[in-house]
Amino acid sequence: MNRISNRKRSPNRLISVFLRLFFYLIYQPFASIYDWVASTVSLGKWKEWVLSVLPDLHGARVLELGHGPGHLQKAMIEKGIWASGVDASPHMGRLAARRMKRLGLQFNLVCARAQNLPFASATFSQIVATFPTEFILDGQTLDEVWRLLTPGGELVVMPVAWITGDKPLERFARWLFRSTGQAPEWDQRALEPAIQAGYHVEVDRKKLESSELLIIHAWKVEG
Repeated sequence: MNRISNRKRSPNRLISVFLRLFFYLIYQPFASIYDWVASTVSLGKWKEWVLSVLPDLHGARVLELGHGPGHLQKAMIEKGIWASGVDASPHMGRLAARRMKRLGLQFNLVCARAQNLPFASATFSQIVATFPTEFILDGQTLDEVWRLLTPGGELVVMPVAWITGDKPLERFARWLFRSTGQAPEWDQRALEPAIQAGYHVEVDRKKLESSELLIIHAWKVEG
């Protein structure tokens, strides 16, 4: 019985290992093709998904965890927000910096891990992350976010998007995302680490044309 169960699970484990390697490659040494890959697999929706959190960002100072190629950084700066970004990938840092320089924008990008952020306490009124990996619910990350947020400050996380359209390509993409675990069903238990860390948490669903986004709002509520 155990052998049968292991055989049944092995394809999922292989897919998981392959995806981890794939995402590492396009986020690190092959960062230059990240935009193209993300746009292709999302049927051109990826950038729209990332920028969809912009209306929720209204703080005077906003930090982005995992800034990637810099699209949200650009949008925040153009909105008049004092924005900073961190990313563990030096390749993404160089890519985003080139984008900002090309556009003539002042920027503040740092290569760092979310579990050890090089900023003073109570610096940011909001911290945002779009499509982060599991680092976002790491206890050290949540402690660092708490440290950096001003009292009443907010963590905004968009962890997942679902393609909802009924065109043939959209149905295929929906099946592919579900099969590879990139668009899992939402499990409210995922919020437990943030709740245990003291955050007041709310979940919002944002409907777009042919897709739906999940956005988590977690406030630093003291006392």
